[in-house]
This record gives sequence, structure tokens and C-alpha cells, in this order.
Amino acid sequence: MISSNDFRPGVTIELDGYVWRVVEFLHVKPGKGSAFVRTKLKNVQTGAALERTFRAGETVPQATLEKRTMQHTYKEGEQYVFMDMESYEEMRLNPKEVGERVKYLKEEMEVNIITWKDQVLEVELPNTVALTVTETDPGLKGDTATGGSKPAILETGAQIQVPLFINVGERIRVDTRTDTYLGRE
Repeated sequence: MISSNDFRPGVTIELDGYVWRVVEFLHVKPGKGSAFVRTKLKNVQTGAALERTFRAGETVPQATLEKRTMQHTYKEGEQYVFMDMESYEEMRLNPKEVGERVKYLKEEMEVNIITWKDQVLEVELPNTVALTVTETDPGLKGDTATGGSKPAILETGAQIQVPLFINVGERIRVDTRTDTYLGRE
């Protein structure tokens, strides 16, 4: 159990059979009456947002999440196969469980898999990945870093905007959180 006085951004709680992450909180102590904690919560499973007010000191169950480092070994049909780096156990996940960042997932990439009661909540990829450009318009002489951008398709199938001077075959760094080009590798 966790007290509402201990809420901080990132804390996870169980509410109505779901896992909720505290996004914002505000401890309010009015001049008259008892104190309360106003929160914004995000459902980890569905992505839904909720604003909820708790009495100061009210206790709620804290969600105990398990984080395991695993390596993506291969893809079999529609399933992605991950191997636990400590026990060498395999875990198979479908694209829905992996999430939208599956477009940056490469074989032999280490990821963190967050579970709650044996249910996969999130697959955390590294914040930046190095990928090879497989398809883009050729760069022209005179293109500069500040001269605009063009679409490029990467080795994993992801499509992002890159500067005009990037050519096919170059390795670039990509921010997986914002889908943006960071620089050459």
C-alpha cells in the first residue's frame, strides 16, 4: 500500500483492476477543511487518462512492476521472440504487445520488458538506436544541414525525416521516443 502523500510522477498504483501511473500531482491544503491530493493518472494498459482526487493520507495498493532485460533474438511469423539474459528463457510477444515502437526493433537488441502479474505492460527500447538508411532520394551537391528534410526508410521499415545530405547505406542515430533524426553514426 502507498499513501497519497507519497505520490510522485512515475509512481504506479492499482485502481479498479488496472495499473495507473501518476503523471502529475498537487497536494492542496485549503484554509478550511482537510487536505487532499489532486492527481492526473495514465492507464499503463490502455493509455487512457484520468483526473482523480484522493484524501491526504488515503492509501491505495501500489502496483509492483517487474522489469527484465531481454534480447530480441528473432521473429517467427507474427511473433517476436525475446530471450532473458539471465535465465535464457524465451518469451514470445505479438506486435500489439510490443507496441508502436516495434518499427525500431532489431535482432540482438536488448530491451526492458515491464510486466505486472505476468501481463506485459511495456517493451522499453533504448532511447536512441543506430540504423542503416535503405531507401531515400539521393543527396545533391550543395545540400546543407539546414536546407530541409526528406523521407527515408530505415532497415527496420521505419520511415522518418532526414536532412537532404543523407544517402542510402549511411548509418544514422534515431530518437525512438520522438521518431527524429539525431545525426550520423
